[in-house]
Amino acid sequence: MFGKRKSGKAKETAAAAVQTSAFSNRRYARMGSFANLGLNNRVYRSLRENVPVIDAAVLKIIRLMNDFTFETGSAAIDAEMNGFFEAVDVGGNQTGISAFVSTYLSDLLTYGSAVGEMIADDNGFYALYNGELSALEVKRAQNDLDLEFYNGGKKLPRQDLIVFSALNPEPGSILGTSLLRGLPFISDVLMTVYHTIGENWEHAGNLRYAVTYKPADGDTDAGVAKNRAEQICRAWQDAMSSRDTVKDFVAVGDVSVKVIGADNNVLSSEIPVRQLLEQIIAKTGLPPYMLGFSWSTTERMSQQQADMLTTELEAYRKIITPVLIRIARKYLEIRGVDLPVSVKWADITLQDETEHARARLYTAQAEKLLKEGCNDG
Repeated sequence: MFGKRKSGKAKETAAAAVQTSAFSNRRYARMGSFANLGLNNRVYRSLRENVPVIDAAVLKIIRLMNDFTFETGSAAIDAEMNGFFEAVDVGGNQTGISAFVSTYLSDLLTYGSAVGEMIADDNGFYALYNGELSALEVKRAQNDLDLEFYNGGKKLPRQDLIVFSALNPEPGSILGTSLLRGLPFISDVLMTVYHTIGENWEHAGNLRYAVTYKPADGDTDAGVAKNRAEQICRAWQDAMSSRDTVKDFVAVGDVSVKVIGADNNVLSSEIPVRQLLEQIIAKTGLPPYMLGFSWSTTERMSQQQADMLTTELEAYRKIITPVLIRIARKYLEIRGVDLPVSVKWADITLQDETEHARARLYTAQAEKLLKEGCNDG
């Protein structure tokens, strides 16, 4: 009767936040929890600079998948938007959203993370910019889910204009995983082999000689043997140092001339180099023939490799698609257009025109047989 009156308001629940992260139950865990986006970038950059096959593989992946258009369901809006992004300024030195995506993909594959910026305000969409990873820091927001970006320790004022992607991040990690992870050791061994090959060829073009003089059995005077050895040395140096004319080297007695290292066998580098390159190419997911290697793959195996590569490219497209949709939605928002937008990627074609022509021929023949069968029935 005299019980405490219950409040009509429902008990407020706490804001939604992640509970299973390393920061959830640690009071001071977020102190110093900034992650530099340029971490370890120098290592992966040097891989692309020093190992041509790695750089070629990354560029090949970018060119194979970078072809798309925006679709909203309105032909007029589609034409206007795609025309704008074909001519949009990118960083002041490039044009077109394809250039932005190429650099974005390059950073994503090489470093595991990529960041970009939309240069826009309420009055217009002006440009796209590929962010400099080494200049930015990122940390978790209070809910352990969203991300906050900083430049020189200062929080960026327009977080909504920043786009960010991470390639295969580990649980709890902000930064992604580079496609080249695991290759520094392999590449270092490969470069050691190539350096050794270069040293061998340098020695082959710059020979070193061993001139040996053996005194006769009757020559017991050490002074005479020394003088004769010095004469042979001067004559050999004079003959080898002559550049304008050819000089002969004539010696009396038991004198032998040998090339230093001529008796040594040069190790074959074909098998170890191929094994190392196989490890590198397997990491990129590209078939060897696309990088110029003919390792006796059958036609069926090449077809299977092409199918696997298509799957890899589709996975990369799924990472890039949300970024493109955010950019397109920002453009439509500024234009005052409320339409759903999607990204239409071009079909991935890895077969040559002969295979396509043969496939079309078989399809036409099958359709002809079906029509003839229907007419006979």
